[in-house]
Amino acid sequence: MNTPGYPTIRMRRMRRDAFTRNMMREHSLSAANLIWPVFVIEGERRIQAIASMPGVERMSIDLLIERATEAAKFGVFGIALFPVIETAKTPLAEEAYSTTGLIPRAVKALKSAAPNIAIITDVALDPYTSHGQDGLIDERDPARYVMNDETVDVLIKQALSHAAAGADFVAPSDMMDGRIGAVRAALDDAGFFQTKILAYSAKFASCFYGPFRDAVGSSANLGKSSKETYQLDVANSDEAIRECALDVAEGADMLMVKPGMPYLDILARVRNEFKMPVAVYQVSGEYAMLKAAAANGWLDYDKCLMEALIAFRRAGASAILTYGAIDAARALASSR
Repeated sequence: MNTPGYPTIRMRRMRRDAFTRNMMREHSLSAANLIWPVFVIEGERRIQAIASMPGVERMSIDLLIERATEAAKFGVFGIALFPVIETAKTPLAEEAYSTTGLIPRAVKALKSAAPNIAIITDVALDPYTSHGQDGLIDERDPARYVMNDETVDVLIKQALSHAAAGADFVAPSDMMDGRIGAVRAALDDAGFFQTKILAYSAKFASCFYGPFRDAVGSSANLGKSSKETYQLDVANSDEAIRECALDVAEGADMLMVKPGMPYLDILARVRNEFKMPVAVYQVSGEYAMLKAAAANGWLDYDKCLMEALIAFRRAGASAILTYGAIDAARALASSR
């Protein structure tokens, strides 16, 4: 259209040049926003590829230390530890709170080798239970309902063993009622008042966790059972906010929304409602989809990863758990 002065407002003027685009950019991403989830196994110089998560591996502690120093060099905020328990799985998950267990040993080694990176430990029982659930079950119950209060008692022991090893954050991911307050009280009573709690407050009963369960070895134990009696219904938003409010009242230092991309509305609501640090988890299924599409030539993995991470920041995430944390940190470093 050649009418003089039309249109009066031209939004594209400020998109024409890189310098104006950079100046106007509303949200940014840095390595300090990234948390790298890792799978830890027993042994020395052991590494196992995970077929459903290309580029992700289970690692023994000694190899993890080598990778952790790389993550620290790039300025990654934290490492989230997930154990792969190959033996000693029991109905009561006794190995979960062993002070000489895999995770306490990994925490001690990592804090010694990379003291400037946050170490975050998963507080949940599914890697340790013979039935694959996040809590204890009454074997006499035909519905195999996860017992809440009995599970919380074990989670307290687990959190204390991690705090004693030097964990910076304990991260209860089990979705039991009242566990944040119980863990906070136990930590404080034991003198671990500086140990922070990252609460998986809005964790949904999602189908996107499949590759993760393969990675930690709980999939086979879980079988056809589900976790819908304690994880959130995927259709519910208000219920997620109520869960977060309870965890805030019980002493959570940081909240978590999981999964990530399908739940950006929840992430935005949580950040707006509580005005406190919120993490989001780009879960295994989200990561695996990017990798699969890239392997078929349908997407550019690096560009799509960065776009997804910016989307999480735009929705309000302070920190992002992503299996692509090192990839993203390396890309950010190279773009400086």
